[in-house]
Amino acid sequence: MPAAQAGDRPVRILIVEDDFLVALQAESALIEAGFEIAGIASKAEEALELAASQNPTLVLMDIRLAGKRDGVDAALDLFRTHGLRSIFATAHSDREVLNRAEAASPLGWLQKPYTMASLLELVRNAAAHL
Repeated sequence: MPAAQAGDRPVRILIVEDDFLVALQAESALIEAGFEIAGIASKAEEALELAASQNPTLVLMDIRLAGKRDGVDAALDLFRTHGLRSIFATAHSDREVLNRAEAASPLGWLQKPYTMASLLELVRNAAAHL
């Protein structure tokens, strides 16, 4: 399958998810749909390191992460330092989290548990608007 494109370059997705099985399932579905994976991180710090070295196009970001910093913190840093925008995945969508995340210019929200079909639809729509 040809690589999914954003403009003239392949769409490379950084997956930031601390549930190993969810991360692997998302990775598999995205690869099968023609996207490239820039890496998988379970902590905010790992996400920042991978973004610097792997040049992703966008980020699939879980809100609750292992470690001291959450996904909103990581997304804000990724947006400020690399201009990367995130699709947020969360089982908890309280108003405070939504408000904090707005500064990272989110590409969309996935309510957990989500289906791979809903993930792919949202990623395709986001990639088309980059």
